[in-house]
Amino acid sequence: MPIRYARSLTGQARTPIANRHLGVVLAFIAGAINAGGFLAVQQYTSHMTGIVSGMADNLVIGEFTLVWAGLGAVLAFLLGAICTSLMTHYSQRRGLQSEYAWPLLLEAALLLCFGFLGARLAEIDGFYVPLTVLLLCFIMGLQNALITKVSRAEIRTTHITGIVTDLGIELGKLFYWNRNRNDEVPRVIADNRRLWLLGLLGFYFFLGGVTGALGFKHMGYISTVPLAIVLVLLASVPVLDDALNVLRRWLGRNVQ
Repeated sequence: MPIRYARSLTGQARTPIANRHLGVVLAFIAGAINAGGFLAVQQYTSHMTGIVSGMADNLVIGEFTLVWAGLGAVLAFLLGAICTSLMTHYSQRRGLQSEYAWPLLLEAALLLCFGFLGARLAEIDGFYVPLTVLLLCFIMGLQNALITKVSRAEIRTTHITGIVTDLGIELGKLFYWNRNRNDEVPRVIADNRRLWLLGLLGFYFFLGGVTGALGFKHMGYISTVPLAIVLVLLASVPVLDDALNVLRRWLGRNVQ
């Protein structure tokens, strides 16, 4: 991966093209984590709507243990989003180039933990929930908050509902017949660039899901290691840039 391209994907300076490319990569990774994670923990860990709905159902039928399990998953997702917000604001206030890189490095580290220790973590219950479930929900919250901040809420990668909804809106514009030619009435026109992006996000989420499911089926927990490596490659350049800047300042002070 060329250094300049990697820097554009996760560096502080943002462009619409970089946001779209990063979104597609993260959609693939989210799909892989979701599908592979389901085979590991029998639960989709980014689907907060389903989890909260399940909590309501279980509360009514008296399955209180499952209510606590759902609450634990939601809190883990929430904590992941909070962690991204804290990390990006800390970096932003200090003018670091790695503002958006550190959450990805943390995600990579947690995926490595899941890959190498997943089988053991699955045996540990925390707040009525296996630690693997909490870990994956935290990762999904971390990633979803990051791409939301990077794209100013234009792109989502960890769940498909918003993508399909936005895709339907743009397709509705595309198929709309502008019968009235009155210039005073704005024409209904689809945003072809956004339409293409939404289609790519949905496709790569699905492709990632297939890849993740196949990987876990044939390799087990270790199948998340390649995903972690991709995240490290994405995030490493801005972090190295900051490290070199710190080193230059330190050398400058010592020379003087």
